[in-house]
Amino acid sequence: MSESMEKLRLAEKLVGRGKVSRRQFVQLALAAGLTASAGEVMFVKAARAEPKRGGFAKFGLAHGATTDSLDPAGYPDTGTQFPFSGAMSNMLTEVDVDGNIQPDVAESFEFGKDAGTWIFKIRKGITFHDGKSVTAEDVIASYQHHMGPDSKSAAKSLLTDIVEIKADGPDTVVFTLKSPNADFPYVASDYHIPIMPLKDGKADWESGVRTGAFVFGDYEPGVRVHLKRNPNYHKEGKPYFDEVEFLTIADVTARSAALTAGTVHWISRADLKTLNLLKRDPNVNIEEVTGLGHYTLPMHVNVAPFDNVDVRTALKYAINRQDIVDKVFLGHATTGNDNPIAPVVKFAIDPEPKHSYDPEKAKFHLKKAGMENLKVDLSVADAAFNGAVDAAVLYQQHAKAAGIDINVIREPNDGYWDNVWLKKSWCASYWSGRPTADWMFTTTYSKGAAWNETNWSHPRFEELLVQGRAETDEKKRAAIYAEMQQLQHDDGGAIVLVFNNYVDAASKKLAHGKVAGNWEGDGLRIAERWWFA
Repeated sequence: MSESMEKLRLAEKLVGRGKVSRRQFVQLALAAGLTASAGEVMFVKAARAEPKRGGFAKFGLAHGATTDSLDPAGYPDTGTQFPFSGAMSNMLTEVDVDGNIQPDVAESFEFGKDAGTWIFKIRKGITFHDGKSVTAEDVIASYQHHMGPDSKSAAKSLLTDIVEIKADGPDTVVFTLKSPNADFPYVASDYHIPIMPLKDGKADWESGVRTGAFVFGDYEPGVRVHLKRNPNYHKEGKPYFDEVEFLTIADVTARSAALTAGTVHWISRADLKTLNLLKRDPNVNIEEVTGLGHYTLPMHVNVAPFDNVDVRTALKYAINRQDIVDKVFLGHATTGNDNPIAPVVKFAIDPEPKHSYDPEKAKFHLKKAGMENLKVDLSVADAAFNGAVDAAVLYQQHAKAAGIDINVIREPNDGYWDNVWLKKSWCASYWSGRPTADWMFTTTYSKGAAWNETNWSHPRFEELLVQGRAETDEKKRAAIYAEMQQLQHDDGGAIVLVFNNYVDAASKKLAHGKVAGNWEGDGLRIAERWWFA
């Protein structure tokens, strides 16, 4: 390497620290034999690569409702998940950008003689926003907030196997489970289970005092959340922003307009129909990540006509998913096959037979159900996912060939998750997915789960769910989860429409490292991990 090139490489490292100006860098690039334009490109990349502190970042979210609250037992969508879990809180563990489980509030975790006992050591020096040190008793109260017979928490089903939580000194928490669970550290990363301070014998969720990168500020439910940087955050150097604001902008056109106008610096769920227009904007980057997310059309299997498995199967064959991928999602998704486990998740399979569009098979199953035709209501709103209404209208057209009349009911976006989801017998829904098969199944398809959106219950499935958690032999686990996926595909009440890409848009003023795909917005940690270039 020439001396000029060596100087250029050194300058690259110094650019991000503000030690080398653009003009100086371009001059070094010319001396090394590069063109001025190449030097400009290298300078911009180097400047963006080094995190900088400062600034007020604003994020436009697709969700948020006036009924939202700080209580983590709920957190139904990104309107609460982003600010209150991802920005303001920490769990015992977190999933890193590569999908691996890492300590967070805990500094370490290990199991006892088997995976039926898990020991978490609390990170030394970690404090709540009010300066109080985090103790084992705080962790216990945070978990108990989601447990007990009266709990309505979405995390309750994940924690039913816990027999006992006890403190072993001020900084050690021991979980004893009914049966071994090799995935328990992943469970401990769930965004519903932030560590909160103990107050008057219970976890204090109302104050908003947590351990996260940002401190609670102003909150207008369904409108905005304003947070300020935590100067005592336990992750060295983070966060980079001084302040952040999360704005609920449910209408996708309005979100795009807010980004191009500079009102916000990032928007979730960019409008795929106008994505090319955003791409042409010289101030905007399109951020697309393949994750675990999927869009579903869940049926209540305990309500007629969906209580008949042949009706459910007919509806699964009556939809042309590829047509919807092409026309609604414009290729930014892959077809589902009524299995909620994303292909990238360990132990995932693609069940047979494939539920591809086949009106004749749909008719066959309707006939088995004793029907020549079928009329059903499908409640949808784009609050469920961008394109939900268009997808439902296409489905309506597809199903006619099978003698199925789908009445598409366009519900209001506002209040959709409170008034439609889990209430109407057939509707649209979305899932961010989960990084393990057990987690996804336990949250959404196990008997009695708060978010079992199909009300499905299957004795064999429940038996396998317990076996899968306890099994440590990889081949045996693979066989267990394969059978569970097949059961869900064959008998379940969810039409898994597509696995969606996360397609967001950001101002070029923002910079970041590798982006996680376990949740939207860099694993919900966009406020903590991103910075102004």
